[in-house]
Amino acid sequence: MYRIILMVVRLFYKVPYYLMRIWWLGTRKNFNLEENYAFIKKVTKAANRAGRVKIESYGLENIPKENGFIFFPNHQGMFDALVFLESCPVPFSVVYKKEVSNVILLKQVFKALHAIAIDREDIKQSLQVINQMTEEVKKGRNFLIFPEGTRSRMGNQLLPFKGGTFKSAVRAKCPIVPCALIDSYKPFDEKSIAPVTVKLIYLKPICYEEYKQLKTPEIADLVKSRIEEAIKEYL
Repeated sequence: MYRIILMVVRLFYKVPYYLMRIWWLGTRKNFNLEENYAFIKKVTKAANRAGRVKIESYGLENIPKENGFIFFPNHQGMFDALVFLESCPVPFSVVYKKEVSNVILLKQVFKALHAIAIDREDIKQSLQVINQMTEEVKKGRNFLIFPEGTRSRMGNQLLPFKGGTFKSAVRAKCPIVPCALIDSYKPFDEKSIAPVTVKLIYLKPICYEEYKQLKTPEIADLVKSRIEEAIKEYL
């Protein structure tokens, strides 16, 4: 909370413009993901600088050259999305929990990116989201979804990954890109405005041919183990 206040205070003269612009991008009939993403990326970089947060990215060369893939990172908190938005050079959308649908700025950002809200308590709605994401990925859109389902609240330790999260990748036969977040909980969870560094490691993608024989719980365990190894290496 303290860091969010710092961001707003240091950018107070730009915040109204940023909010209105992002809101407008989300309401336009002619949706342009590249244009929307570029502006949101610019705002994210400004916010992170204002909040004294440095993003270190590794493995950018592992991001697939062709669109139509899914990022699967560990989940540490609301700041996770800002890490990806500053770091990732290619546009992507997000599958997010419906509980954050009314969080100011995140709400407008998700709408501008045509992100999809998921209600994990509603099995029917969750399946609809999985099917929707599958079709979008087949058309060449990139997505990010958190396989833990909720943030771990245990620092850099991971919760079990849910196998159902990987159904979209299996159905779309797309690359799975494991991503490791380190210290992403610190900017918003710690009661401090001291400078902080967050690391994001893009791991080598797992192509369909590598996982097509695996069941989704096995894919979940594989991705989780690779992320845990990366955290140990870069922590």
